[in-house]
Amino acid sequence: MSLSYMPGFGNDFETESLPGALPQGQNSPQKCAYGLYAEQLSGSPFTAPRGENERSWLYRIRPSVKHSGTFARMDLPFWKTAPCLDDHDMPIAQLRWGPVPMPGENTTFPTGVRTMTTAGDVNTQAGMSTHVYLINASMENEVFYNADAELLFVPELGGIMIFTELGKMDVTPGEVAIVPRGMKFKVELIDGSARGYLCENYGAKFTLPGRGPIGANCLANPRDFKTPVAAFEDSENPTTLTVKWCGKFFTTELGQSPLDVVAWHGNYAPFKYDLRTFSPVGAILFDHPDPSIFTVMTAPSETPGTANIDFVIFPERWMVAEHSFRPPWYHMNIMSEFMGLIYGVYDAKPEGFVKGGMSLHNCMLPHGPDAVAFTGASNSDLKPEKLTNTMAFMIETRFPQHLTKFAAELETLQADYMDCWTGLERQFDGTP
Repeated sequence: MSLSYMPGFGNDFETESLPGALPQGQNSPQKCAYGLYAEQLSGSPFTAPRGENERSWLYRIRPSVKHSGTFARMDLPFWKTAPCLDDHDMPIAQLRWGPVPMPGENTTFPTGVRTMTTAGDVNTQAGMSTHVYLINASMENEVFYNADAELLFVPELGGIMIFTELGKMDVTPGEVAIVPRGMKFKVELIDGSARGYLCENYGAKFTLPGRGPIGANCLANPRDFKTPVAAFEDSENPTTLTVKWCGKFFTTELGQSPLDVVAWHGNYAPFKYDLRTFSPVGAILFDHPDPSIFTVMTAPSETPGTANIDFVIFPERWMVAEHSFRPPWYHMNIMSEFMGLIYGVYDAKPEGFVKGGMSLHNCMLPHGPDAVAFTGASNSDLKPEKLTNTMAFMIETRFPQHLTKFAAELETLQADYMDCWTGLERQFDGTP
């Protein structure tokens, strides 16, 4: 079934799945149509400036207080939250992993999350964590919400359908999706199994970066972001609700599905984005520009220009810079960089960094092109070249990213990663 979406980033949307379900001219009528309940879901303080205020009005079969109950603690041992200083002996290093194998046992979205790094402190609503998700079973009569963070899904293998309170999104490799903090949802499989990357953003929500001198167009254009239309589940089947709150997990049993929003309006909503619609801007004469020009979304901090998270991609693009070393330069960075490869080959690491793999270059650890990329780029014919069939991404944060025990002991950790720079021999000869 083809799903419908509304275009735009941060718009004030309105949508109804039954005619007349959405009140007009007011938010909370004495009696809502169809016997629905009015409820507001707020993603910001009530008194946030108008341009930053986020809320949606939901018209649902039951209010959320009826989608709650007596909670019990539960354990998801592979899902970690900052601050998390796992007990492992891994020293600081530049790190790289191959793809994480799919598990043999059944795993739904919550049970299939494996945390790689954590940063910051969830209790202060600052920082983030990176994960992989490994799903081979749909969530049946099971719903989840995250009170700690908004969630960024980056599929790499197999598509997923995210059924949120506000509608359904099909998300496939090459696309990303955001589910806001506190919004209930379930994840169903489109294909037989699914693997991808997941980022928890504890801080200010993702927004679009300023374009500065670039001007009004290019990069991620607002019209390419898609928000689902209203869809609801009128089910009286018993449903398990799991909540993540301050790094702990709690579960309760409901007598019905909480995905029962028949109509809604507002600007606090899920959305998806096709990374292939990103319009790159780059050097058209010389030098390699800063990777910040590839920022799709940014989650700002209280320090201007210093992100809690930047989500950056390296898509298909033309390389035309004259008398220049075209791959990224060697550098050390105050920001910490977690990278993944959705498909294709990443030009700075043509060997060893594979689809479904990951790398971590933490604060002030040097990194850059491997020896193969350096030799090739240093001696290539600098004619215009198009990088095709490639999509890598980077999740960059101002915080150091702490490795989990799972990541430190993962069987696909490449112990020989540092060897990729072994071939960078001394070339200095002192001759002008």
